[in-house]
Amino acid sequence: MSKKNAWIVAIIVIIVVIVGSYAIFHKSSKTSPSTAYSSTSTSSSKSSQTQAVAVNNSILITKTNSSTGSYLADPSGNTLYTDGSGSTGVTNCASSCLSAWPIYQDKGAITDLPTNISTIKRSDNGEIQYTYKGAPLYYFSSDNQGQVTGNGVSGFYVAKP
Repeated sequence: MSKKNAWIVAIIVIIVVIVGSYAIFHKSSKTSPSTAYSSTSTSSSKSSQTQAVAVNNSILITKTNSSTGSYLADPSGNTLYTDGSGSTGVTNCASSCLSAWPIYQDKGAITDLPTNISTIKRSDNGEIQYTYKGAPLYYFSSDNQGQVTGNGVSGFYVAKP
């Protein structure tokens, strides 16, 4: 092998080692768009720290209220609620209930949903409703944008991240 070819091979080996090292030691630190972490509260009796997952994507955002803490809202800031019955993937609010608790509806047929967000097809009207961790999401008709007045009303509670 000539001296020129040996130098070319050496340069190629060095480049491969550098690229490989970069790939190994600089794994992607990119986080999912739907999760970020924040430290949370302390209790009055003793100080403790837990992690709360903040949601921020095209379907849900996390907001904070002094009385309820962190809660979920739509991208416009409208508070979202879940039915306190704990049923996942099931809509317990139908007919007259929907006048007070309108569904958070998927009108765009989004197929690539962020983590923990899915949809269900309602059996009563065929509409597609968003869910968070399986719990169907609703608005409270008496809320204005940014208000949290439905927490605890008729068994509905703010949706928590």
